[in-house]
Amino acid sequence: MAMNPQLFPNGMPTLFVNELFVLARDGVEFEIDKIPASGSHGGNVKARGTIYLSNIRMVFVANKPVGNFFAFDMPLLYVHHEKFSQPIFHCNNISGQVEPIVPDDQHRALYSTHSFKILFKEGGCGTFVPLFFNLIQSVRQYNQQFAAAAEARVDPLQAAQTPVDEMMRHAYVDPNDPTRIFLQQPSAESQLRRRTYNSNVAAEHI
Repeated sequence: MAMNPQLFPNGMPTLFVNELFVLARDGVEFEIDKIPASGSHGGNVKARGTIYLSNIRMVFVANKPVGNFFAFDMPLLYVHHEKFSQPIFHCNNISGQVEPIVPDDQHRALYSTHSFKILFKEGGCGTFVPLFFNLIQSVRQYNQQFAAAAEARVDPLQAAQTPVDEMMRHAYVDPNDPTRIFLQQPSAESQLRRRTYNSNVAAEHI
């Protein structure tokens, strides 16, 4: 996890090297806990906005900032205990936990695991949910040699090696789900790429 990752002026996340956007979903409500300086009890934050899903991570971008919170970055290799729920009287949602991104010079014990929830407030989720679960399963299978339990600091960018093209080509598109699938990658700002989560230089031209 990384709070407030770099964004382009249009609100899209700044790309990493070899990162490919898979989809974007507007009209979701995002809940996350243990956000420092959020001003709420327990650091819980709730906001409406857009979820971006790539071959590396999920990024929530809020429509309006909540205190100092405006976006949240969740590497797919750090997500676990994900679950899809269809409650009778409430919105369909995906919940789970995500491990924090720990700077190289700091100790893991100083950082807590976050719990998150993505609620689909507008339209169905028949496109988003299968793509999300298929992608996260593919990421884990392809990167299992890097995600061994004994490895304390798995590089979240290892997920970029996962082949996602075939999965995207055969994705089912639910007409009731307003999810936007990226059949072509954004090109206007695609030369700006990040190389690491923990670099002092957040973005570089390549």
